[in-house]
Amino acid sequence: MKYELQQMRKQGNGAIVFFNRRHFGRAAKRNDHAAKHGVIGLTKSAALEYASQGIRINSICPNIIHTPMVDKMMAGGQQELLDAMIEAVPARRLGRSEEIASAVLWLCSDMASLVVGHTLVVDGWLQYSINLWLF
Repeated sequence: MKYELQQMRKQGNGAIVFFNRRHFGRAAKRNDHAAKHGVIGLTKSAALEYASQGIRINSICPNIIHTPMVDKMMAGGQQELLDAMIEAVPARRLGRSEEIASAVLWLCSDMASLVVGHTLVVDGWLQYSINLWLF
């Protein structure tokens, strides 16, 4: 971000999108959750600092995306685990990398010119379903 900001300040505008993961409050995951919340905090703080200079900073939280890592899980006999992970997602499917790319492109586009410091969740979950899932 340090070097991106140097260039964006010179040109007078820009967009940065951090990647994070949806954070489900599970026991024994405090370090992981702290890091995830740290990315969200960095997104908000940096966005506030640089918005007046024409630089928009946001983040995106995808969930399980069909990637080569998922292909390795399937090939490695972990289909049952993968099925259980997908079953937990209300949309009942893996995300596609194209869906995440489209969200990032939108955040970087002029169509999102007023979106600053936002964490866009693209994961097949309803926004309130996380609370229902935890209790």
